[in-house]
This record gives sequence, structure tokens and C-alpha cells, in this order.
Amino acid sequence: MSLPIPEILTQAAELFDDPDSAPIEGLLQRIGSARVVLLGEATHGSSEFYRMRARITRELIEHHGFDVVAVEADWPDAQRIDTYVRHLDIQPPDWQAFARFPTWMWRNAEVHDFVQWLRGYNTTHAAAHERVGFHGLDLYSMFSSIGAVLDYLEGVDPETAALARERYGCLSPWEQEPADYGAAVLTGRWESCETDVLSMLKDLLAKRLDYQQQDGLRFMDAVQNARVVADSEQYYRAMYYGRAESWNLRDSHMFETLRSLLDFRGPGSKAVVWEHNSHIGDAAATEMSAHGETNVGELCRREFGDDAALIGFGTDHGTVAAADDWDGPMRVKQVRPAINGSYERLCHETGLSAFTLPLRSRNGFNGDAAQLGALRSALIKPQLERAIGVIYRPETERQSHYFSASLPRQFDEYIWFDETTAVTPLPTRRAAGLPDTYPFGV
Repeated sequence: MSLPIPEILTQAAELFDDPDSAPIEGLLQRIGSARVVLLGEATHGSSEFYRMRARITRELIEHHGFDVVAVEADWPDAQRIDTYVRHLDIQPPDWQAFARFPTWMWRNAEVHDFVQWLRGYNTTHAAAHERVGFHGLDLYSMFSSIGAVLDYLEGVDPETAALARERYGCLSPWEQEPADYGAAVLTGRWESCETDVLSMLKDLLAKRLDYQQQDGLRFMDAVQNARVVADSEQYYRAMYYGRAESWNLRDSHMFETLRSLLDFRGPGSKAVVWEHNSHIGDAAATEMSAHGETNVGELCRREFGDDAALIGFGTDHGTVAAADDWDGPMRVKQVRPAINGSYERLCHETGLSAFTLPLRSRNGFNGDAAQLGALRSALIKPQLERAIGVIYRPETERQSHYFSASLPRQFDEYIWFDETTAVTPLPTRRAAGLPDTYPFGV
């Protein structure tokens, strides 16, 4: 007679007490020689997820040669952190990073602690290109990216800068509400800017040899910002054609940005990715696939095969930083206990407070092949899984936050915290005494 699933989980679980000191030797052995490690989160506002990702990332950087940290954030904002942690002699632009909704997602004490550690770690490398970078993968920064491209071109090629200003001017009426641009094009009230923004990207790439000779790092930054403008222009038009098309554009952009970073750093480069479970778990193992949606995790498995490690996170209850509606204020909200029929309920029924769960590899696993096989068999049938983003609506939790997935096919590893707490947001103004280059400053 087979054991109850919570008992099977209990036998396979690798226990720990605190994310900052968790023993992760077995997990690191299972990651092995992977080139890309994708670390998820079940919410965008739980402290334990950020702290555990930081714990794993520090080990991968210090002992396994990882040199890229890529996160679900906008490219220009993350470049402020990159400039800071790599001690780059680049004057930051005169605007505040991570100031748009949801500010708490990256402007929080947990990220601050990791950023400070990374800045200190990078002092052990004399050359800037040897230091670990911190980069954003997302595409919502249309207008700050336009500003970055213009600033770059003003310094290296004023004539092309004037052309860029004219081309990007097509988008200027929509600076406050870029989503309205897509609606205006769809209804015929405004002509598409697609040709102009794509022409600007092509012109930048055509002058690669000239610009790279002056400063390869700044050129790479400018090209990525031009890509953000081109892809976000397409994204805001696609928003009105359905979720699948806009979702796929966004995740494809994030994947291509990740690949560009690895190419730029060279064949020996390795990346850690911090994104929501819905982006880093394999979409083919979830109901997303039936809706025609892909994601970063699925694209990484196609591209890197066994050299990609997909690690999901989950929780049952506690508090979370989230909003009621888009662009609403952050609130500390109570996370409801997981519902019946979900993976979260099964994990909660183990009675364990925190553990890692191997779902694919036996490396570093105390159990035998039969035990791992029993675990996979017990979990392989699709069940419900919870996803809380920047908006949390507990009153409609089943409809708003659960979807169907097969956990062992979605992830290579699963990290569980039975109770989680909200992240600690940082103020939106620079604190006294911090240097002007501090990434969260003005």
C-alpha cells in the first residue's frame, strides 16, 4: 500500500531552519555544472524568498564561477545597481531608480543587503569585466530606455542622436501612459511607431564596430536599451490582442536579454536569474501551455538543456507585500492557507517549517533512486499551484491565484517555507549619508 503524499514528501525533504544559514550543499550538487540557474518565487513580496535566493546566489558566485545576476526588473533601473556593485566610473542619470509601481519589488531591505554584499565581493576583482554584473531583463522602461539611448548617442555621435530624437518623438505623446499608445494604434487614432524604433536599433547595430571601439560596455547598454524600446513598442500594441501574445513577447524579450548577457560576458559566463515561478518554471508543464503561452524557463530548457536548473519556491501562509490593484499602494496582506487539491496544501500537511525538495537529480540526495522515483510519481499528476504577483486578492483567491501544473516537470527543485513574511520596503528618497551613486538614490 502506497504512503500518503505528505509522508513521501517528509521522507525526501532536506530540512533547514533559516534561509540565511540553510545548508544547501545537496542543492548545489544537484545544480552541478549548470550554466543558468533560475530561482523563482511564489510571490513578489515575501522576504524568505529573496533571502534564500541571495543565499544560493552568493554560493554560486563565490564557489561556482557565476558572473551574471539577471532579475525581473527594468534594464535602466538595474543598470544603476550594476554601476554601483561593479564600481563603474559612470555618472548615473538624474532620475530615481525603481520608482515606478511596484516599488517594493526591488526597493527593499532584502535586495539592499544582497547589493551591498555584491559590491563588497566585487572589490576582490581588479578589472571591471571580471566583476559580477547585476542586470534587468524586463521591458517596461520604454521612456527611460529612450533617454539612455539619446544620452549615449549625444556623447559618441551627435548627428545620429538628432535622428534618434526625431524617430523616438513618435512615442513622446504617450510618455505618461504608454499602454494608451497601443490602444491608439489599434483604433487607428495614431500611426504605429514600429518602423522608427526598429530603424534606430538597426542603425545602432550597423555602427557596432565604430561605437564598440570607444566603450564596449556603454555600447552594449545602449543597444539593450534600444531593444527595450523596440520590444516594448510591440508589447504595448500586443496587449490588446490577448494575454498569450503579450506574455510571450515579454518572456521572449527576457530570455533574449539573458542570452545577450551571456554572449557579451563570453563562453565561460554563468547566470543566476531571479524571477517569479510563473516565468522560471517550465510553462510546458502547466496550463499556460494550453493557452499558447511560453516562458523563460521553457525557453532556457530548450536552449540549455540540462545546463539549466529551474528552482521553484512555495509557501502556505503568512504575510506578503502586495497591492489591491495595479498602481495601488503597497499593503502588508495576510496570505490565506493553501486550498485543498494544491501542492501547497500537501507541503503544509508535512508539518515541516522549511525544506528543499529534489525533483530530478539524485546528486547530494540522501535517499536512493527508488525514493526519488516514488516522490516524482506521487507529484507528477497535475494539481493546483498558487501564484501571487504584485496584486493579491484573497477574496477571489481560487480564481485569481491558482493554476494547474505538474511540479516535477515544472521544476528541478522546490524550496518550501510554510510561513513567510512581507519584504521590508525602503523609502523612495535617498537616505542621508549614502553616496550619490547608491543605486536606490536619486
